[in-house]
Amino acid sequence: MPTPDQTAPLNFYRRGRTPIFASRMDQRFSWCCYIPDGYDPAGDRVHPLAVLVHGSLRDADILRDAFIDFAEAHQCLLLAPLFPAGIDDAEDLHNYKHIAYRGIRYDLIVLDMVEELAGRYRVAKEKVLMHGFSGGAQFAHRFFYLHPGRLRAVSVGAPGTVTLPDQRDWWVGVKGMEEVFGRPLDVAAMRDVAVQLVIGDQDIETWDVTVGPQSPFWMEGINDSGETRVDRLRSLETGLRSIGVDLRFDTVPGVSHDGTGIQGPVKAFFSQVLAGA
Repeated sequence: MPTPDQTAPLNFYRRGRTPIFASRMDQRFSWCCYIPDGYDPAGDRVHPLAVLVHGSLRDADILRDAFIDFAEAHQCLLLAPLFPAGIDDAEDLHNYKHIAYRGIRYDLIVLDMVEELAGRYRVAKEKVLMHGFSGGAQFAHRFFYLHPGRLRAVSVGAPGTVTLPDQRDWWVGVKGMEEVFGRPLDVAAMRDVAVQLVIGDQDIETWDVTVGPQSPFWMEGINDSGETRVDRLRSLETGLRSIGVDLRFDTVPGVSHDGTGIQGPVKAFFSQVLAGA
């Protein structure tokens, strides 16, 4: 049954491109969304929901706006979390990418944002679409390991580092994941998720991909998945296929490390998922 908030008329700030709202769970973080024109508060249609996770530049509203055409075509709501840099460390740029950071669980924050949005709009909150580029792709594929049952589809675009489904320690591998997060790897549920790995074929720079021993994220084996983002995404492909996860790998000709350059294949992938293909 719809809640009173779901049936209330939408004011200017609750339709179309919304403002950025503070997360009710932790007001250090925030979110914005897009509500397609066809959304009717008095209706009964349950709309699909796509969660779009920004990269290191934190351009959440720009990422949301880039998917408005997709949202209108499929009457899909968009949710774009914003995780500011410098949380608890003025120099930090990477906090959300590894899911857990200094006592913060970014996966749980996103799940609560979904619940918060679902309190206001009729959305298919139990299984969402998720796309992340670069740092957002790091988050997205690790979220996939932790919460496959909450995903209808996941699109992983050009992550700088990857977690492989092998028995190296988290987060190079998935060993110890249950001890860290209280959640075991559910391979059967992962196999039920539509998966896309997507990257530009010119995304071959190494200077911002190689992790050195001086990095706070240094771990033994962190660079073993390859020298470039293309190499690392191929390693992720091999790892996922080895545990029976079916997926599509899209390479975009002539595109380097550019999130806008890979959005066409992402929208096509999500469109096929929503069409039941």
